[in-house]
Amino acid sequence: MSRTPRTAPALASQPSSAITRRGWLGFAAATLATGLAGCAGFPFGNDYTFSESQLQRALDRKFPFDRRMLAVLDISLTRPRLTLLPDRNRIAVAVDASVSNPLGGAPLLGTLAVESALAYDPATRSIVLRDPEVDDFTVAGLPDRLSRQLRGVGAILAEQLLEGTPIYTFKPEQLTANGVSREPGAITVLPHGVNVKIERR
Repeated sequence: MSRTPRTAPALASQPSSAITRRGWLGFAAATLATGLAGCAGFPFGNDYTFSESQLQRALDRKFPFDRRMLAVLDISLTRPRLTLLPDRNRIAVAVDASVSNPLGGAPLLGTLAVESALAYDPATRSIVLRDPEVDDFTVAGLPDRLSRQLRGVGAILAEQLLEGTPIYTFKPEQLTANGVSREPGAITVLPHGVNVKIERR
């Protein structure tokens, strides 16, 4: 008796709509991942913005700061407060000052207020404070002869404390994309952070 030949089962065909849907979802996921990688800065896009809180944390690492000035004044600077000045493309820093009383007794208290520009330092790959200037340095109860010298003391303190202070340091890989070296260019102070353009060398 002859046997009927068996035929291989046909592969189940998949609806074209399902294939299309899976393809679209895969494309969307890849696009999203690429976008998130760019936002994370690895590799960098054409600019990078760091926040006011990042700036504040960088400043916090510099304090407390203690110096003896004018041979008789022990000055301690603490509690830095950062303010962004987008209209002048600068930042302001106010710190609490405690000054030893040359007449004896409790330390005298005051405030040192400084403004600074920002610049890129290629040697350290860092955005740093540049040319800090004293806006005000007042200490209540300081004798007149010392009060008149206080602004000069503040300028020295501002330079020793803040000049060249890094507020953000780039990693080497953050300044290289597809084998092309790049470096920070224009620096812009914004209302809530600082934007740095990344340019080809």
